Amino acid sequence: MCGIVGIAAAASAPPLDISQVSAMCDTILHRGPDEEGLYLDDDRRVAMGMRRLAIIDLAGGQQPIFNEDRSVATVYNGEIYNYRELRTELEAKGHTFRTNSDTEVIVHLWEEHGPDFVDRLNGMFAIALHDLRAGKLFLARDHLGIKPLYWSATGKHLVFGSEIKALLETGLVERQLDVDSVRQYLSWEYVPAPRTLLQGVYKLEAAQCLLLDLSTGEHELRQYWNVPHADDSTATWSDAQWQEAVAEQLDVSVRAQLMSEVPLGGLLSGGVDSSLVASAMGPLKAFSIGFNEASYNELPWAQKVGAHLGAEHHVKIIDSSVPALFDRLMHFMDDPIADFSIFPTFLVSELAREHVTVALTGDGGDELFAGYETFLAQRAARTWNLIPAALRNKVIAPIVDAIPPTEAKKSTVNKVKRFVEGAQLDPELSHARWRIFVTEAQSAALLTPEALGRAPTDLGAHIRDLTRRAGDRSDLDRQLYVDLRSYLPDNCLTKVDRMSMAVSLEARVPLLDKDFVSLAYRVPEHLKIGPDGLKTLLKRIAAERVPRECIYRQKQGFSMPMKTWLKNEYRARMEELLSKRRLTAEGLFNANFVEKLKSEHLANRANHSHALWALMVFQDWRERWSV
Repeated sequence: MCGIVGIAAAASAPPLDISQVSAMCDTILHRGPDEEGLYLDDDRRVAMGMRRLAIIDLAGGQQPIFNEDRSVATVYNGEIYNYRELRTELEAKGHTFRTNSDTEVIVHLWEEHGPDFVDRLNGMFAIALHDLRAGKLFLARDHLGIKPLYWSATGKHLVFGSEIKALLETGLVERQLDVDSVRQYLSWEYVPAPRTLLQGVYKLEAAQCLLLDLSTGEHELRQYWNVPHADDSTATWSDAQWQEAVAEQLDVSVRAQLMSEVPLGGLLSGGVDSSLVASAMGPLKAFSIGFNEASYNELPWAQKVGAHLGAEHHVKIIDSSVPALFDRLMHFMDDPIADFSIFPTFLVSELAREHVTVALTGDGGDELFAGYETFLAQRAARTWNLIPAALRNKVIAPIVDAIPPTEAKKSTVNKVKRFVEGAQLDPELSHARWRIFVTEAQSAALLTPEALGRAPTDLGAHIRDLTRRAGDRSDLDRQLYVDLRSYLPDNCLTKVDRMSMAVSLEARVPLLDKDFVSLAYRVPEHLKIGPDGLKTLLKRIAAERVPRECIYRQKQGFSMPMKTWLKNEYRARMEELLSKRRLTAEGLFNANFVEKLKSEHLANRANHSHALWALMVFQDWRERWSV
C-alpha cells in the first residue's frame, strides 16, 4: 500500500528532474511513511515516484520494480491478492523473479499480455508502468475503484498521482475552477467521475486504463472490465444453494485478503457487512467507535458482535473534541466530498492504526445487495404516485415541509420529510434522487447568474449515462450498477481511502473482491430485496454467524450529528467560511440565499446541514488550494 506519482514529458519539453517527483512524493508522505522510491529514464522523459507503506515482502519489495532487462518499470499502489498464482504461471513461462512482492507480477504480465494483463489481477490497485522499448506509459485503476488515480494532460506533459495535491505540486497544472463540477458537487456531495473541481484534472475511472504513446503524445482511455450480467448457469439454483455459494465465496475472498507481514485487524460497526467480514477472519482484532448521541450510536451492537466472535475489541467514544478535527481532515480533501462520515471513518482508522497496519472493512455490501433505504423509498414512491399530483404537490408536500425537523437521526418526522423531498424529483433518477441534497431549483438560487451560466450539465447526467451503460439488466440491477460505478467509488471509497491513508492504515474491502462482485450480480432480486427487507441474502448468512438481533434491526449508517454541530460547535466556522461579505466578493454563490439557508437551519425551521456543510468544505478547499 502506498501512493504513486509521475510525469511524462514530450520531446519538446525540458528534460525532467528527479527532484520533481520527489517533491510530489513529499505531498503524500502520509500514504507511505516507510520509504520513497524514485525512477527517471535515461532520456529524462518519464519520471515516477512512490511512497511505500510496507505490507508484503518488507525487505525486498522496494519500488520501482523492473523486469529482467530493466526495459519495463512500474510503481503501484495496492495489493494483488492472486499474485502467487500469477507468479507460478509466469515462472512456468520462463520469467525470473527477484523479489517476493506482489508488485513484480505486474512487469512480467505486461511482457506476456500487454495492456490486457490488468484484467487478470484480483485486488485493489493504481498502477503506473513505463515500457522503454515500446515508448509507452500505462496507467490503470482497479476494477471497482478502491484505490484512486488522478491525471492531467497539460500540453507538453501528462501528470498523474494518487492525490490531486501531488499534481498541483508540479506547477504544471492550472488551478482553474470547474464551476459546472461545483454544481454537481453541491447536489451529490461528490463530483461524478471522471471530472473533479479543477478544469483539466480527471479521475481515472474504476476499471479504466490510460495508454500514452510517448513518441506522439497521444493517449487513449478504455474500460477493461465491466460488471458481468446474470447468466443461465445458475437459473435453477434454490435459495439454499445461493446462500451456500455466496457464503463460501465470502469466506474465500476474506481469506485471500488476510495476507500480510504486519499486524492486521477489522473495522467493526456492528452492521451486517462488517459483521460478516469479521466472522470470516478467524482470530480477530476489532475496532469500533461510539457516540454520546443515542440515535447515532451503534457501539452496543458492535460490542455484542465482537463478544460473540471472541474478538480482542478496541473501542472509542467520540466526544466534543471531534469538531476540532476540521483543519486536519480538510488537508486530505483535495478532491473534496461532503460526506459527514469522514469524521467517524478517520477516528476508527486512527484507533486501528494504534494496533495494526492493515484493517478489513465491510464496504460494498449495500451496493451489491441493495442495502440502502433509498430502495425502500423508491418502492414507496409507487404508492405515493397514486395520490393525485395536485394533492401531493400543493397540499401534502407544503404541510410536510412546514414541520420542523427533529434532532434525532432517523425520526419518523425526518424520514417523512426526506421522502417527500426526494419523491418530487425526477423519477428517471430512480432511488438516487434521495441522495440529492441541492435540487435543480435550489442550485439555480444558490449560484449567481454568471456562475449558473457556466454550469450547463444536468444534475442527473451521470446517473442517466450509467443507467444506459448498465445495458440490458433488471431494473434493480441497473440501480445497483449505477451505485457501484458512481456513489461507491466517488464517495464511499474515496472517504475510506482518504481517512485511512491519513493515518497510514491500509483498508481492504473483501466484499469488493472481483469474484465476489461477479457472483453477487447473478443473485436473484428476491434475495436482495425480499419480504424481510433489504439485503435479504447477506442478512440470512450473517444471522447464522453473529447474534440475530444485531442483524435484523434498523440500519443506522455511519454518520455524525452535523445538523446540531452547525448550531453549536461549528457555528463560528460556518459564519466565517460563509460570511455574506466573503461570498459577495467571490461572486460564485448568492450570499442572500446562503444567509437564508443559515437562518432557517439555526432557527430549526429546516435541516440544511448537507447544503451548508458542502458549502463549508468547498470554501475551505478553495482557500486551502488557492483555486
